[in-house]
Amino acid sequence: MIINSRFFNRSELIGFVSLLLLLVVILPLALDVFRLNLVAKYLTYAFVAIGLVLCWGYGGILSLGQGVFFGLGGYCMAMFLKLEASSVANTKIQSTPGIPDFMDWNQLTQLPFFWKPFQSFSFALVAILLVPGIFAFIVGAAMFKRRVGGVYFAIITQAIAAILTILIVGQQGYTGGINGITDLRTLHGWDIRTDHAKYILYFVEVAFLFLAILIAQFIRLTKLGRILVAMREQEDRVRFSGYSVANFKIFAFCAAAMFAAVGGALFTLEVGFMSPSFVGIVPSIEMVIYTAVGGRLSIFGAVYGTILVNFAKTSLSETFPQLWLFGLGALFIAVVLAFPNGLAGIWGDHVQPRIDRLLASRTKKSGNGGLVANGAPAE
Repeated sequence: MIINSRFFNRSELIGFVSLLLLLVVILPLALDVFRLNLVAKYLTYAFVAIGLVLCWGYGGILSLGQGVFFGLGGYCMAMFLKLEASSVANTKIQSTPGIPDFMDWNQLTQLPFFWKPFQSFSFALVAILLVPGIFAFIVGAAMFKRRVGGVYFAIITQAIAAILTILIVGQQGYTGGINGITDLRTLHGWDIRTDHAKYILYFVEVAFLFLAILIAQFIRLTKLGRILVAMREQEDRVRFSGYSVANFKIFAFCAAAMFAAVGGALFTLEVGFMSPSFVGIVPSIEMVIYTAVGGRLSIFGAVYGTILVNFAKTSLSETFPQLWLFGLGALFIAVVLAFPNGLAGIWGDHVQPRIDRLLASRTKKSGNGGLVANGAPAE
């Protein structure tokens, strides 16, 4: 009751419990380690979708470059893991032992200065949040302080995703190029490639996902969340009320970036590599589709939408490898045209009212059962 009254309404509580049962009980029991690993991969994208609910759904800021922050978080984790895998003992056959293999292939003879801090796991964890957060702050301050928004902001974030992809590919000796950072093996000596490790990482991701849900829900229910909604609906009125609209937009954008970065770091741990293919325009647009299908105004809807779209993507690509992109586009168009509020809108408009009527009728029957109009017991 405390959770229901302070944090979730009845519909949200149903979504929370259902998601908990699905991820913690049903899927681990029903799926083998390969399929469960796929679900874990899907869940890393759910962090991006949760951030987009705050940024786009409540703040009205559509970012088509969330792959940038997903990739930055992933690369920060990958740099630490790659350095651990590139010990002198593991790289003794290289021309220069002790540096990542792709650096040796590109004739680097020492570790670049910006790689050295990532030898510390603590620094890597801080960098996963700070690097994308600072980058988002710089971009947000440059745009929102000048009142750049709407379609223009979406296009700019798309351009940033394209630029960063080109930069990563072009600096092959420092970033691994088009192949990315691969062959990630251990985390503090713990082999992350085994089936047992995959199970453990799955539950770690689930725990972080529910933590992200609680944080996003807390932001939504505070005064900050209400101001974000007001800003989305009547930006000028919020500005005339004395609030700094630019600062609130920067906060929403930075929060979404940090959510995405955590997802990228967990993705790297789960999959064992990070490449520029997860940074560019196409993955960024796909992340927006996850949120739209689930419902951009619903935190739980975004998670369910991410799982559904990725499951459909995997199924279609396995069965019809040439058609899955068309299927994904058709799904997005159908949702936008028929159900603009996504899965959450279907639940709120069609399913939840029926459940409420059913519960109300049962309560009424149980309350009046065994009594007649004058209060005497029925025979």
